Amino acid sequence: MKFNNVFVVDDDKIYHFLIKKLLSSNNIEVSPFFFENGLEAIDGIKDKLDKGENPPDLILLDINMPVLDGWQFLEEYKKIKEYIKKEISIYIISSSDNSMDRNRAKEFEEEITNYYLKPMTSDAIKSIFAI
Repeated sequence: MKFNNVFVVDDDKIYHFLIKKLLSSNNIEVSPFFFENGLEAIDGIKDKLDKGENPPDLILLDINMPVLDGWQFLEEYKKIKEYIKKEISIYIISSSDNSMDRNRAKEFEEEITNYYLKPMTSDAIKSIFAI
C-alpha cells in the first residue's frame, strides 16, 4: 500500500525529529503531519473530511500523551470511522512493552494494523512502508 499523508501523533518533539530523519534517510516520500495529542489528530482528520480532503493513509500513534491519549484517540476514531471512505492504517508506536497495553491493543484489532516499540528503527519504518 502506498502511503502519502501520514499523521504522527506523539507529544515528544525529539520523536517527531527522528521520524523525519528516518523517512528521509530511507527515501520515503510522504507528507507527514505532526500532532502532540490525540485530540489534535482527531480534529485534523475531521478538518480534512470537512474540507473534502483526503484523510491520512497512515497514523503512527503513541499511547501515552496529554489531553487525549492513544486509547482515547482510538475510541474517538471508532466514532468517526464510518464517515471515512478509505482504510487508514494505524500503527501503535509506544515505549510500553507492558502486557496490559498489548492486550488492550487487541480490543482495537479492527483499527490497529500493528504495534511497534520505540525507539523506531530503519527496519521498522521499512516494514511499515513495505520497502
